[in-house]
Amino acid sequence: MQLHEKLREIFRHAAGQAESKETAVPGVRNGVRASQLDARWIKSRHSNAEGNCVEVAPLTGGGIAVRNSRDPDGPALIYTPAELAAFLAGAKDGEFDHLV
Repeated sequence: MQLHEKLREIFRHAAGQAESKETAVPGVRNGVRASQLDARWIKSRHSNAEGNCVEVAPLTGGGIAVRNSRDPDGPALIYTPAELAAFLAGAKDGEFDHLV
């Protein structure tokens, strides 16, 4: 079993224990204005100078916020560490290469 498959299995198990995706990260809901979060945003060193970046920020409740750098006041999506780990493992394995 590859790493991303193991991470997905862990996430599926954890998701089954959570009441809903909204309660996966206590106190923070998806779509909250990114500027309302008390967060320190980080972008990849691979980001380009035109600002076409995805930024991430760790949250005090254990979640990870994601926003579009072109809209810093726009909505933030909130993920659990297991959700983001599964996504990153898939990206590293090339599962999304056909999108770019």
